[in-house]
Amino acid sequence: MTPDLKNKHLPIIENAVKALHERRFFAQYPENPMPDIYGETADKEGREKYKQHLNTKFTELVHDGAENWAGQEESPYEQQALGIKYPYFSAETLVARADEAFHQWRKVKPADRAAILVESLERMKARFFEIAYATMHTTGQAYMMSFQASGPHAADRALEAIAAGYQEQTRFPEQTEWEKPMGKYNLKLNKSWRAVPKGIGLVIGCSTFPTWNTVPGMYASLVTGNPVIVKPHPKAVLPIAIVVAEVQKVLVENGLSPYICQLGVDADDRLITKELAENPKVKLIDYTGGTEFGNYVESLPGKITFTEKTGVNSIILDSVQDIDKVAQNLAFSLSLYSGQMCTAPQNFFVPASGVKVGEEMMPYEEVVKKLADAVTGLVNNPKAGPHILGAIQNPATAERVKEAASVKGKEVLSTCDFSNPMFENARTCTPVIYEVDASEKESFSRELFGPIALVIKTKDTDQSIELAKEMAMNYGAISCGAYTTDEATKEKIMDEMSLAGTPVSFNLTGGIYVNQNAAFSDFHVTGGNPAGNASFTNPEFVIKRFTWVGFREPVAG
Repeated sequence: MTPDLKNKHLPIIENAVKALHERRFFAQYPENPMPDIYGETADKEGREKYKQHLNTKFTELVHDGAENWAGQEESPYEQQALGIKYPYFSAETLVARADEAFHQWRKVKPADRAAILVESLERMKARFFEIAYATMHTTGQAYMMSFQASGPHAADRALEAIAAGYQEQTRFPEQTEWEKPMGKYNLKLNKSWRAVPKGIGLVIGCSTFPTWNTVPGMYASLVTGNPVIVKPHPKAVLPIAIVVAEVQKVLVENGLSPYICQLGVDADDRLITKELAENPKVKLIDYTGGTEFGNYVESLPGKITFTEKTGVNSIILDSVQDIDKVAQNLAFSLSLYSGQMCTAPQNFFVPASGVKVGEEMMPYEEVVKKLADAVTGLVNNPKAGPHILGAIQNPATAERVKEAASVKGKEVLSTCDFSNPMFENARTCTPVIYEVDASEKESFSRELFGPIALVIKTKDTDQSIELAKEMAMNYGAISCGAYTTDEATKEKIMDEMSLAGTPVSFNLTGGIYVNQNAAFSDFHVTGGNPAGNASFTNPEFVIKRFTWVGFREPVAG
């Protein structure tokens, strides 16, 4: 590698390791797309670069001749095909190339690997705006979320994985002289250790967050010496293709094989995910997506898997200081990106006796109306609605919202298409709310992906807690929100939900929402319930990707 790369990026790596331990706010990559941070023309140039990709072949990847060219993306805002074609390679070709590259990459020192990967993030930073527009027009996220989630927030999550992997591989000395007193003489051995990577990593991406959910596993495998094949969702390729291209460029510049990191896309008539996943040389699999395929991934023999699947997220309402602020916060959380976030709330548990507001009890019916009115107010706000709701990525999600009437309950708020002033053809729908009795478990014990909220009338807060815990333990949960002014109730919620492996956000109002997770501070998914078996980024997320192997021999003389 170039001699100054490690010195250049070591301060970034050390700051990131420090942040891992302190769990305080830390961001290497600013989340605000301000001109004074990224440059006066950065947004315009990014938009133009995105447009240049349309209806062309994506030729930035470093590889020998493509076997074919394929692409299936369409814009949820324009409902038109992007027309971008990516080089297609068979699963056999991708694995063979990764296997050859493995024996080069595994011999690079952890500090050098970390520096190379940080350099790729610095290159990615220069393309945040281009990636933002690519994310908008593949996922349906609004502009600000597209910029933040696929740009700086994703880069920080990648850096977090790099830092964790670097730390774990340098935790122990590379070698030492071991001496054991034996009385009249000492036994002496030279001992050394190597962190040996497991093998080829496969990262299976999702359609809604193509970089944020992909880069943690991708960089965790790379920093620990494993070559990676990135298999994006066929409807959301461009954002992560740009990232892979930057990684490849840095690898080649440092005399390394570009096949250490490859993009593996589906052909229009051939899906390769299962072929890749079942290949015996693929040892590590990171997966984000539906539970059924996630269970299949977890069941594959001889694989180490890191999964994030679907979950049933709950809100527990007990007592609040200001119901209007709470309703506004929950309406935002429900509506954000039209409920297509894995952390979006779905089940709202409200006691039949109502919710204590200050010193008064607000009846159940009034609490439900407050929530519905808050959603309606947000949706109808022309300055906020389009920027918060974005567009619906998959037509099936829009249909699911419109068919939510199949839920056994009373409709409180119906969905409607809303007009986006910038994109008249945008695929949209607004949140729906249904009231469901606590006895109708069949209705609320599954994830209803999209902007669908179920208000579940319970006997009391104890039953709300019991049901939220049951949902998490049986069906998985990635987030939970709770509102209570009573310390004993708060402690009970913490205790019960922790046993269900579910993080809880208490009493959120204002500018922080249950949907949000911060790199270097919040563990995303716990691995403690059926919503997934891994958590990024905790130590297990990286140490399972390599093995410590020791060597020893007598000291000469």
